[in-house]
Amino acid sequence: MRWFPRTARSSQPVAEPGPERELFDEAFQKRLEGLALMSRRLQSAGLRAERPSKKAGSGVEFADYREYSAGDDLRHVDWNAYARSERLLLRLHEEEEDLCVYLLVDSSASMGLGSPSKLDYAKQLTAALAYVSLSHLDRVALLALADGVVSSLPAMRGKQRIFSVFAFLRPLTAQGRTDLAAAATNFVAAHKRRGVVVLVSDLYDFAGWQTAISTLRYAKFEPYVLQLVDASDEDPGLGGDIELIDAETGEARALTVTPALLQRVRAARQRHERAVAAFCAQKQVPYFALDTRVTPQDAVLRILRRGGMLG
Repeated sequence: MRWFPRTARSSQPVAEPGPERELFDEAFQKRLEGLALMSRRLQSAGLRAERPSKKAGSGVEFADYREYSAGDDLRHVDWNAYARSERLLLRLHEEEEDLCVYLLVDSSASMGLGSPSKLDYAKQLTAALAYVSLSHLDRVALLALADGVVSSLPAMRGKQRIFSVFAFLRPLTAQGRTDLAAAATNFVAAHKRRGVVVLVSDLYDFAGWQTAISTLRYAKFEPYVLQLVDASDEDPGLGGDIELIDAETGEARALTVTPALLQRVRAARQRHERAVAAFCAQKQVPYFALDTRVTPQDAVLRILRRGGMLG
């Protein structure tokens, strides 16, 4: 359930959402440039933007030998090997292939909760990840998820494409039910080129998040799971007799909020986070629980320092 108060019978006022703010202003863009510079320093310390493909080509990394066949290019013959063995062997090399990064943003109704909302945080976090990847000449694609893939931005390359990222993210609104399993299935069916998949979500889809992660793994993608945690998830600031309504299903429930009930809510949320962490550890999927009180730029640096998406 993703509950929010509809009426407060205890006379406690319900806060109205404030006016939408500009998420991608000039100050944010300057922070992105600083983030890209920092990521390049980390890269120079051992991280790489490119990954070797399994295709044999004319790159610089030696891969293997194979026997010469009529019609092969004699320039690839290893004459030193021929002098030793009197066998015509061709040197095969690995082509360096640019990394494809898919950024999957949960835009379901539960992501509209929090102040600022988890979706606003996800937009800035996704933009920061996109900028770092674009700065390293990776190919970047964006997709918004709810009960499937609701919108997408095709793969693109080059730092100047960050404005296309802003244009895609800016109008996203938190609406619809979460079905991460269906969204992952849609994604896998539509994208044959493998790469890194970054799932940004609060993971309030208790029936589908495990299936979604497994679907990405079985399809040979490299998933990263970024679970957004808002302070209101543990402490909603409610008390007394209230009526709650599920943000995604519309189901209403009347209850009395007591300290004991709030403690049960906190314990349940913590159990959910531990379950996600344990599942990802078992499946060897990088996992990060990100508190929305931490800036998106600091969150990205934490991800990169842990090995990130550039290695």
